[in-house]
Amino acid sequence: MKANPELPAKLIIGLGNPGTEFENTYHNVGFLAIDALLKTVRQDGIWKDHKKIFSYIQSEGTIFIKPLTFMNESGVAVREALKKFGVPTEEMAVLHDESDLAIGTFKVSLGKNAAGHNGVQSIIDHVGTNEFRRIRIGIRPAHEAKRKKASALVLSKITKPDLKSLEEVFGKINELIGQWFLVIRG
Repeated sequence: MKANPELPAKLIIGLGNPGTEFENTYHNVGFLAIDALLKTVRQDGIWKDHKKIFSYIQSEGTIFIKPLTFMNESGVAVREALKKFGVPTEEMAVLHDESDLAIGTFKVSLGKNAAGHNGVQSIIDHVGTNEFRRIRIGIRPAHEAKRKKASALVLSKITKPDLKSLEEVFGKINELIGQWFLVIRG
């Protein structure tokens, strides 16, 4: 069955790297997006760890996940979450950094290849399909004099102006996901 970008996601996964040294880096934008979203919804309980592979919290029929694996092994955590909660990939959305999109933008995609994103490739490899929603959050500075390699950009700390832009994007993503909540509850 093909995923439909208009239908609700029951499993929302924010990608990032665990550990304090990676906090507030561009590669952890998926974690930051989850945190921003959770400020706007009622949560059912507290964050729980599952087998030291991922953390999760539930809200109104949706499960939010943060892998405890490193980015390049995200698929291990996602496969385990799909198994634990019995959710098909069609009802999953993955939020992650996208170095090909400018800061202040995001795109929802479905059924695309990883385009060089190792965390997404790991998910595709471990779940055996690319038929899931991705919310690709732009991290590329709009006016770079010289384009940095993605590997140099993603582990940099987020600048204050970029954080402000990201917070605006998170608000738009929250609206989109809020529409999914209405469908789930409806």
